[in-house]
Amino acid sequence: MQQQTQVNSSVNYIEEDEIDLKELWSTIMKYKFKIAMFSFVVTVFAVLFALSKPNSYTSKTLLAPQEQAKASMGGLAALAGMAGVSLGGGSMDAASALEATIKDYSFNAMVIEKYKLDEKITAKAMKNNMVFAFGFSTVYDIFNGDKEDDKEENHDEVIYNTNKSIQSMISFSSDKKTGAIILSATTQDRFLSKDLVDIYLKEVTTYIKNREMAEVTKKISYYKKELINTSDVSLKEQLSSLLSGLVQKKVLSQASEFYNVSKITEPTVSYIKDKSKPKRALIVIVAFITSLILGVFGVFFIEFIRGNKETIVD
Repeated sequence: MQQQTQVNSSVNYIEEDEIDLKELWSTIMKYKFKIAMFSFVVTVFAVLFALSKPNSYTSKTLLAPQEQAKASMGGLAALAGMAGVSLGGGSMDAASALEATIKDYSFNAMVIEKYKLDEKITAKAMKNNMVFAFGFSTVYDIFNGDKEDDKEENHDEVIYNTNKSIQSMISFSSDKKTGAIILSATTQDRFLSKDLVDIYLKEVTTYIKNREMAEVTKKISYYKKELINTSDVSLKEQLSSLLSGLVQKKVLSQASEFYNVSKITEPTVSYIKDKSKPKRALIVIVAFITSLILGVFGVFFIEFIRGNKETIVD
């Protein structure tokens, strides 16, 4: 008899703990208008937010490392290794050198000052070329149109903030297997995106070239002195070969438009409909679904609180 009582008690506990789907559905129906209103309001705000975001456009160029330069320096590097010296600038591949330079603060500071990028990347400067969905820029103008930065920044702070913005605009990627390099820029001004790619491709390759050629020039001068001073025939032959290779490297650096890389595709101004972001439809759909879920859980929570209050009162 006692065992039967325990079994009945267990069944009662299970029944009490079970979720009554019918009751849940009735709760949803009870608050359906509030849930619908909440979802509607959230979705409207999502639509306004999506419309307030101007289109962003991406311009990119495909680059390929110059295998000719690598091959020409291969034998020279081996000879230099045998002689116990280093040619410098040859240990890092083109992709790694480009990426490291693009992220270098001093390099970016130079580019920013040279091209006045701190003025070009501002919302005010890009406003005339911004594109909005259905031409609806009212929301953007309300929150950003007349906003001016009254805070005066010193030169270093301007460079720092501009560099942070540019690092989020410029993208660099490389394929280790094929060696292909992609340099791209994404901004709200489709013309500026192309300009940034052109500027950075030119400046980064020139920057690397100047640094490496400065080192090569120093080595040429040093090896020439050693060649004059040494009387060892074998060493003279090695130094002559090294000098020949260094001069060859210097000549090859002038042979192409961009140092160590060849441009496969030209950066272009994106077509006005070819935006990269924002994904407005996705923003609205996610907001709608999320608001429905939050609305349903919200009414369940309200009912739970009310049920507890009624239990306490009873």
